[in-house]
Amino acid sequence: MAASPYCPDCSRLIGICVLLGALWEIRAEHILYSVPEELENGSFVGNIAKDLGLEPWELAERGVRIVSRGRTQLFALNLRSGSLVTAGRIDREELCDRSPKCVVNLEILLEDNVKIFGVEVEIIDVNDNAPNFGAEQREIKVAESENPGTRFPLPEAFDPDIGINSLQGYQLSSNGHFSLDVQRGADGIKYPELVLERALDREEEAVHHLVLTAFDGGDRVHSGTARIHVTLVDTNDNAPVFTQPEYHVSVQENVPVGSRLLTVKATDTDEGANGEVTYSFRKVRDKISQLFHLNSLTGDITVLGDLDYEDSGFYDIDVEAHDGPGLRARSKVLVTILDVNDNAPEVTVTSLTSSIQETSSPGTVIALFNVHDSDSGENGLVTCSIPDNLPFTLEKTFGNYHRLLTHRTLDREEVSEYNITVTATDHGTPPLSTETHISLNVADVNDNPPAFPQASYLAYIPENNPRGASIFSVTAHDPDSNENSMVTYSLAEDKLQEAPLSSYVSINSDTGVLYALRSFDYEQVRDLQLLVTASDSGDPPLSSNVSLTIFVLDQNDNTPEILYPALPTDGSTGVELAPRSAEPGYLVTKVVAVDRDSGQNAWLSYRLLKASEPGLFAVGLHTGEVRTARALLDRDALKQSLVVAVQDHGQPPLSATVTLTVVVADSIPDVLTDLGSLKPSADPNDSGLTLYLVVAVAAVSCVFLAFIIVLLALRLRRWHMSHLLQASGSRLASVPASHFVGVDGVRAFLQTYSHEVSLTADSRGSHVIFPQPNYADTLISQESCEKSGPLLRSQDLPERKGEPNLQQERSSSGGRQDEAERREERPSAVAAGTVALPAVFVPRGSPRPNSLLNSRGAGQELGGRKPRQGSGAQCPGLAGPEVAGYRGEGIFYCKP
Repeated sequence: MAASPYCPDCSRLIGICVLLGALWEIRAEHILYSVPEELENGSFVGNIAKDLGLEPWELAERGVRIVSRGRTQLFALNLRSGSLVTAGRIDREELCDRSPKCVVNLEILLEDNVKIFGVEVEIIDVNDNAPNFGAEQREIKVAESENPGTRFPLPEAFDPDIGINSLQGYQLSSNGHFSLDVQRGADGIKYPELVLERALDREEEAVHHLVLTAFDGGDRVHSGTARIHVTLVDTNDNAPVFTQPEYHVSVQENVPVGSRLLTVKATDTDEGANGEVTYSFRKVRDKISQLFHLNSLTGDITVLGDLDYEDSGFYDIDVEAHDGPGLRARSKVLVTILDVNDNAPEVTVTSLTSSIQETSSPGTVIALFNVHDSDSGENGLVTCSIPDNLPFTLEKTFGNYHRLLTHRTLDREEVSEYNITVTATDHGTPPLSTETHISLNVADVNDNPPAFPQASYLAYIPENNPRGASIFSVTAHDPDSNENSMVTYSLAEDKLQEAPLSSYVSINSDTGVLYALRSFDYEQVRDLQLLVTASDSGDPPLSSNVSLTIFVLDQNDNTPEILYPALPTDGSTGVELAPRSAEPGYLVTKVVAVDRDSGQNAWLSYRLLKASEPGLFAVGLHTGEVRTARALLDRDALKQSLVVAVQDHGQPPLSATVTLTVVVADSIPDVLTDLGSLKPSADPNDSGLTLYLVVAVAAVSCVFLAFIIVLLALRLRRWHMSHLLQASGSRLASVPASHFVGVDGVRAFLQTYSHEVSLTADSRGSHVIFPQPNYADTLISQESCEKSGPLLRSQDLPERKGEPNLQQERSSSGGRQDEAERREERPSAVAAGTVALPAVFVPRGSPRPNSLLNSRGAGQELGGRKPRQGSGAQCPGLAGPEVAGYRGEGIFYCKP
């Protein structure tokens, strides 16, 4: 097809069209342009930037692009100039065939605000096609007997251009027998006919050669020619005649290939060869010849190729019937293609976001897509849908464009990725649908703090643990991802026993494992209260806390500690006194021990490990009381040695032993006499013990004499107080001197008394208070006691050599555990270096003294008050109130 150069008039026409398009008020975001066909690539179509209200440089910045659907991209955007230009050769005849108006639709997308503008470009016809007859020559047989005026159909030329550029007329070469006459049909098509002007003579000229020229009306006229050979034959005076001037047929587009559409029929009344009719297509076009086939003998028209309503819904087929000599008849076959729902909707995703943050607000655009169905009517109506259980919604925008939006705020911890299925369904019968899958990742935001499975934790560690030992492990889970889920652990700053908590334990910041930085001692630290913080690595970071209590478990690592009797510092053993008249079960002494451990590890049991006289003494299993198992006999030795073992119930058990020396005698002088009469033992150990006893007795005797001298001096100094004790002087004179004995390092037991023991789990917290006589032969009568004023109160015990001060031990213990008070009977004890006088009985309920006097006569405050003079608390035979001890039950010990 030859192309003609572009003419000036056409240029003015184009300018007018462009101006009209620019002045056209854009409504519903629609832009109109017009452009002639056959322009060079890159030719200007329209100023799209101006029509969109943008500057040329804004096209690239705002993401303006063409999203038209089609097989070939005809136009493009010049981002530099802001113009819409041609992207290739535009052939109007190829796009629109012979349609009087050819319009190309495209869409312009603004990416930044996801907005669509519709653009229509009208393609203006240019005279770029010459008329074409299809065949270069045509033979016409004419009976020589034809009368002048007979008409013979000539081949028609076809020009795909429209309007003035299409076929305008025919010309016939000059000759002496024929002329040309052009007829115009009802459809406006011109049909050339050959008219016989004068009679023919086959003998004169058998064949006439004519040239038929067809021309159009373009600015530069194009023409086409066909050679006509007129062959003279014998007379054939009847032409074929079709049964119908037009044949109409409707067929569905999915009709199978080879199906017969209809049969055309023409009859010729001539006989022989002149009456034999054959059929053929007239103005055969490639498209018609590819879709339909005409049987030249039978006139059957069958489907040769696949019909497609979307390609063309109507076909106008010209058929021709001619007999043997060449007479012809024309008819039309009008084929209407019926639409069938044979096209599923097409979904074209124009803009797509593959990832969205979970905190994005509802209404965020995820995708923009276009839906198209090539079918018509109900078959071309499309409905889009997505599953109801998804947090998304569809919104229809311009034309067939839809937007996929978020319906609510997303949560990555619930769903991290969505596979969204967009289903486009037409309204045909049966309906056809197309599914388009859109994958959307939900980007994580640090909106979840680490969480511990429990609100608090308890951990246990045995004491004496090695340093660096693993104690416990905590784990917090963060449902976020990547850095937002990376958890680190730390301990809150705190102090324990004035030391930083970080010096006791540490935590692995990555694994949450706690380690001991030191070896714990249950007796010092029972538990640790920790606050563990778990923080993620998000921005900003989130954290949560959990409390952790670490309990230190006790182990049996402390040996029982014997509080009484305390071992002397000189290496000797303590001496206890038991009267020979003691009955079975008589309480000789009591072994007092504690264990710094707890629980079963501190549960103590006592047993007699060794005795010089088996069967004479027994030890309480749980009390530690040493009692006589039978009555004492004369044959029993004066000195009895006992080894008592104290054992806890730990695993393995720990034990301690103490050696007791029990002297059997009724009084201290008897002890001295019996000790003097004892024969040295052959055993070296016995001889050593005897030597210690002799030295002890001698020391006690010296102290006793010194004490008597001091007592006499005091009595001389306090002669003015002697009248207070005259009433009880007779009783005092009747008391044997053997009742007053002082022994260094040995407690002399005179009579059975009740003592009070207070025990705690701390070895330094034990409190032993004694004595309290329970016999009636006191130095002072009941009446003298009643006459005396308020007595002094004592909380201290007199000291003795080699024995720690029990009051100091109690004050240093800090009161570690519960005190259990027991009142037991035991021999009376007198502090070393002090003459013990018979105690004064004070009636219960009498006022207690505000202070007491120690063994040196100095006043010791109680409750912040000094001793009150003239309180009435006096010792018999003394000049002043010299009180050495106070039992707390109205019993005092006097100092000479």
